[in-house]
Amino acid sequence: MWFEILPSFGIITAVLSVPGFALYGLHKLTLDNAYRRNTDERWERILYVRDMRLTGNPYKSNGLETIPDQ
Repeated sequence: MWFEILPSFGIITAVLSVPGFALYGLHKLTLDNAYRRNTDERWERILYVRDMRLTGNPYKSNGLETIPDQ
């Protein structure tokens, strides 16, 4: 019957969802932040490099107070 496919469907769905959930823990261990910053576009990469240069941590929110006065 049609319901015989449900166990195999559940197993396949669970196995395919593991990498997505594993990335949360992997990023938490390696980056000390559970969420990775998106750097697909050029402008986002520029902002990422700017934040690394100013604060040393691209995930820390920063504003004008982090720019040194000259």
